[in-house]
Amino acid sequence: MSLFRKGLAVLMRIPMKAAATSGQQLATTPPFPPTNDASSSANFFESYPSRKVALNDVKEWMHASISIPSDKIEFVDANLEEFSKGYLSLPQEGRRKLLLVLARDYDVNRARVRELMVQYLNLGFPQEPESISEDEQSRGRVRDEAFLASCYRTERNLRIALKPMYDVFFERLNAHPGGLKILAVLRADLLSVIEKEKLPSLRALDLYLKEKLITWLSPAALHLHQITWDDPASLLEKIVAYEAVHPIRSLQDLRRRLSTGRRCFGYFHSAIPGEPLIFIEVALLKEVAKAIQEVLWDDPPCLENEATCALFYSISSTQPGLSGINLGKFLIKRVIELVRRDMPNITVFATLSPIPGYVQWLLSKLASHLKLGEEETENETDSSEIVFSSTLNEHVLLPEEERMIYESGKALADGNSGIEILYNILSSTNSEWSKSDCLLSALKRPLMRLCIRYLLEKKKRGKTLDAVANFHLQNGAIIERINWMADTSERGIKQSAGIMVNYVYSLEKIEENAMAYFSTGHINASSNIYQCFQEPMEE
Repeated sequence: MSLFRKGLAVLMRIPMKAAATSGQQLATTPPFPPTNDASSSANFFESYPSRKVALNDVKEWMHASISIPSDKIEFVDANLEEFSKGYLSLPQEGRRKLLLVLARDYDVNRARVRELMVQYLNLGFPQEPESISEDEQSRGRVRDEAFLASCYRTERNLRIALKPMYDVFFERLNAHPGGLKILAVLRADLLSVIEKEKLPSLRALDLYLKEKLITWLSPAALHLHQITWDDPASLLEKIVAYEAVHPIRSLQDLRRRLSTGRRCFGYFHSAIPGEPLIFIEVALLKEVAKAIQEVLWDDPPCLENEATCALFYSISSTQPGLSGINLGKFLIKRVIELVRRDMPNITVFATLSPIPGYVQWLLSKLASHLKLGEEETENETDSSEIVFSSTLNEHVLLPEEERMIYESGKALADGNSGIEILYNILSSTNSEWSKSDCLLSALKRPLMRLCIRYLLEKKKRGKTLDAVANFHLQNGAIIERINWMADTSERGIKQSAGIMVNYVYSLEKIEENAMAYFSTGHINASSNIYQCFQEPMEE
């Protein structure tokens, strides 16, 4: 199909996004599309005509789908079909009410569980002969076959009783055509409700459904497909719509991402045909890129036979309801295997990633220091005196760093100290500071040093605070390098002060690195990263 005809087909189906500003952010991050409302969900099911349905009707179809015996499968399918159409037609408030009913009224039958537990406790252990070893006794080993038969029967009944009633609903819906997508939409709505109503019953429902989805979406059930310009316009439409890291600006931009020097791979499931669950974009380069402009504007692209690096620059999930299910881990590994097989000249597999939580973390630290320093500042007899290197901020800025920031930044931001000016600069709604060579020179060393500290030291429950870093580290990558002014877009400046990071996947150490991070929280990084962290950085 010609460029014109393919472009026309895509344009007829989707509105093209506005052109991005210079230096638009592009990096590997596990994002989730923000659209999970009723209208957007319905777009995925064009075969389901829009209609008004009463909430009680949808409840009845759900109840029938759970309670009808499995030998009457034709009635089950009919009710699942009606439920699917009806659920998508409900407004968000209707879906919230339905999910509360599902979580509360179709939970575990605890009366039955209690009854079986009493039966089990009343079975009583028979007296065993003296020949049984102490080890067997300590592990509850019993040789009375009649007694064991009673145990097995009660334990089996307990396992059945401990399954919530909505287990049947999830299993049947998953087996129904289009049901897996409905389950993904349902979980996206559930996550949205949980953000506002942190009820234990809703959390239990979410955890149970998540575990089911992990089983159904195992790598063995997924198909890896290289997405090209020759794919149907309906698929390319979804790539444009779901690209969550770097908006596709034009048809030429889309074509370029799918042609020479670039690859795009997606994971597909047979139950959701024609739509990737997650896709990754790869640039073939001569070396690991230090700035996003190197990836976006290298025209013409590097010759593929001269490339030595496969750079993962965007990973996008298409299903908000699959949040927390790490399909990206398996996708990256499969893509590495495929590229290695087809292009033996590629020896380096890396990313160019944002650090979305960095500035937010730094602003909170600066705000705390400023608050604690108010009393010290008030005691100064001369209010115009510049306050340098107080004991409160010595661990954030070094004395010389603070002085340089004050001298370079006082024309752009108010403040009586370097740390106050830095706070005002980073919290500003504009990014004018990033255009001042003098200020950039003063900010480079402290912001890079603090960024490394943020990535290596700042953790929650033993894992790094930054979501993107956690994603790659748990997949077995190492922190190779951080790059100054690598993303000068408004978003890049706002999130990470323009800094981006290269994560590298060393094939022989992926599993070892992932296990170390998972078990102890240890973060593997290059010697350059640790050297920059421990010593003042060179200008």
